[in-house]
Amino acid sequence: MSPKIVLRIVSYLLLIVCGFMLTAVAVALYFREFSVSLAFIQPIVATTLVAGIFLFATRNSGRSNPSFKDGFIFVVCGWGMAALLGCLPFYLSGTIPSFCDAYFEAISGFTTTGASILTEIQSLPRAILYWRSLTHWLGGMGIVVLTVAILPLLGVGGLQLVKAEAPGPTVDKITPRIAETAKYLWYIYLGMTVLETLLLMGGGMGFLDALTHTFGTVATGGFSTKNTSVAHFNSAYIDWVITFFMVAAGMNFVLHFRLLTGNVKSLFSNTELKAYLLIFVVATLMVAYKLHLEIYSGFAEALRYSAFQVASILTTTGYVTADYETWPYMAQAVLFLLMFVGGCSGSTGGGIKVIRIVVLFKQAVNEMKYLIHPKAVFPLRLSGRAVRKNIVYAISGFFFLYITILLLVTFVVTLAGVDLLSAVATALATVGNIGPGFGIVGPTHQYAHFSDLIKWVLSFAMLAGRLELYTVLVLFTPMFWRR
Repeated sequence: MSPKIVLRIVSYLLLIVCGFMLTAVAVALYFREFSVSLAFIQPIVATTLVAGIFLFATRNSGRSNPSFKDGFIFVVCGWGMAALLGCLPFYLSGTIPSFCDAYFEAISGFTTTGASILTEIQSLPRAILYWRSLTHWLGGMGIVVLTVAILPLLGVGGLQLVKAEAPGPTVDKITPRIAETAKYLWYIYLGMTVLETLLLMGGGMGFLDALTHTFGTVATGGFSTKNTSVAHFNSAYIDWVITFFMVAAGMNFVLHFRLLTGNVKSLFSNTELKAYLLIFVVATLMVAYKLHLEIYSGFAEALRYSAFQVASILTTTGYVTADYETWPYMAQAVLFLLMFVGGCSGSTGGGIKVIRIVVLFKQAVNEMKYLIHPKAVFPLRLSGRAVRKNIVYAISGFFFLYITILLLVTFVVTLAGVDLLSAVATALATVGNIGPGFGIVGPTHQYAHFSDLIKWVLSFAMLAGRLELYTVLVLFTPMFWRR
């Protein structure tokens, strides 16, 4: 473990965030929000100076490749420090007077959760709204992956960093070189951003609204520039465009690359993708049918609202076009169950991930088979390939930790006098990086009413959920710090 190399990489990361923060300065100057521009310039200058000093002090850091321990420390510290830097414009501009609230908003952005403490959004400075949504975009694909794509130019290897940031079943590389993989992923991410922005502008959105809502969509984040989220636009065209891109963002980005390179066959043979689309279609039809019976006279209208909300919850985006708490209880139950699922592995979505749900289901089926045929061998297969037992064990351990964290967060929230449904929904919405939930954190509410202590707990829950638990929790084990 090398503190110098971790400090050096974190310094590079903060400089990258400062670079993106400069675009918010440009937005502030364009809209003549000069006082707000200072709230960005001050942290940019201070961070650049401090990072420059650290880079100079660690210029002889020795080995260039971080160890796995370095990777874990960097990812957690990097994400936390990025949120710390990102919250300063909120705090310094006076938009969010409380530092705790400002940090909550920033960590919610970088973790693509979309949980907000803001009660009034549309009156905020446009540079603040832009930066708030940009934190989604940066956190979506992963600041770490962006750093990995650039670090080779700086003489630092990156595979350990990606494995620490994405400790799922596999880290699927597009090319033999991890830096090239990161670059291709970002090209796809950028391409989706440009395409959706143009399509939303074609539906009548202004450029800034289209761009910020695209940031929240491709990153499956959910921050909107409007008080009533996407419902503000009341447009079937906009709803369907965002629905399509939410579903696309919830897919494994490696599959996007294979699709663009003409390898369509791999999509049809991918077990996780088939399960993901099946869940989306079945849930959408179930909710649409119930909405058609009790709320909307036309099935097309029911399908529009159903598909949007199912995609939003399943992919952990968090946009809303209707108050789903007024929907029939069966429709609410479907959305509640989807909060346990999440997007695909290798996507910008949060949650448990479809791949883990599929593996656990297949393993449960195999266990029942063993009861009938104790001496038989039933290999667990995904996409035609056998899954190693150690992966099944890792997924089982993750699922146990996930449920444990949910229960602990639920318990802590109930200590503040919150009813059980709201407490469970709060835990699901933060650990799963969803944003809106049910009860006092429903689609028409926000998180401002929680105490500072609860907000810090929820901030930790969002970070742990975004980094898939293991990366964060391993730092609390004595074994990690032993030589």
